[in-house]
Amino acid sequence: MSEKPVLLITGASSGIGAAVARRFSRQGYRLVLAARRFDRLDALAEEIRGQGGKALPVSADISQLDDIQRLVQVALEQYQQIDLLFNNAGFGRLDWLEGLKPIEDVQAQIQVNLSGLIWMTQAVLPHMIERRSGQIINMASLAGWVAPPTYSIYAATKFGVRGFTEALRREVSPYGIRVSGIYPGAVDTEFSTRARIRRKTGMTTPKRMRLTADEVAQAVYRLALHPRRAMILPGYMRWVIALNVLFPGLVDWAIQKQFVEHEREQ
Repeated sequence: MSEKPVLLITGASSGIGAAVARRFSRQGYRLVLAARRFDRLDALAEEIRGQGGKALPVSADISQLDDIQRLVQVALEQYQQIDLLFNNAGFGRLDWLEGLKPIEDVQAQIQVNLSGLIWMTQAVLPHMIERRSGQIINMASLAGWVAPPTYSIYAATKFGVRGFTEALRREVSPYGIRVSGIYPGAVDTEFSTRARIRRKTGMTTPKRMRLTADEVAQAVYRLALHPRRAMILPGYMRWVIALNVLFPGLVDWAIQKQFVEHEREQ
């Protein structure tokens, strides 16, 4: 009986990453779980093993090239293959641009969300090219299509992920490697806590409109089974993207009236 595929997940210690690990483990995938918080990774790996799955936790900071190279080496030593890479690690710092700290907020977001994702892909790609097989799913965001105020750096990284995903897809298709981007709207995870969101009005995405981590994990699994270029979640957000492309002036006006004028100090 042939071995099940190997999935490497970055940002696996919580939220979407942990939900994806559980979802794919139930389908028999062998997992490599990567994140900085090893205690959480180890607990998740123990949970998966306790249910009969296979999971290898590896402490790794995706903003550090040495950590990425070590992670890939450990994964290949353990399983001899990486069939699917889910580039999930990322975070946001949401504030007006002048309120962001140049290193802690601006540089760190770019380093993790974009540079780390690119380095991670670079490290795995030679193995996939050699095998003439593989799949890469990049976690982006609806902010990679529509950039709201206070998302300036986060949106810049996610627009970058979208461009990188499109170019990479075209580069590696001759080798049988499939590349997809996933673009969710608001998700009910720890993201908002780490993002340090400050709203004078308390405006936020209503809970009924937020996705759960399990819903996103299910979408990632669908992408693994049936690869396509992009998946936007929830589907109706395609209309928001279309509106932003076709009528940007109208979107600017609406955001200005409904959000910026209420939040900005005059």
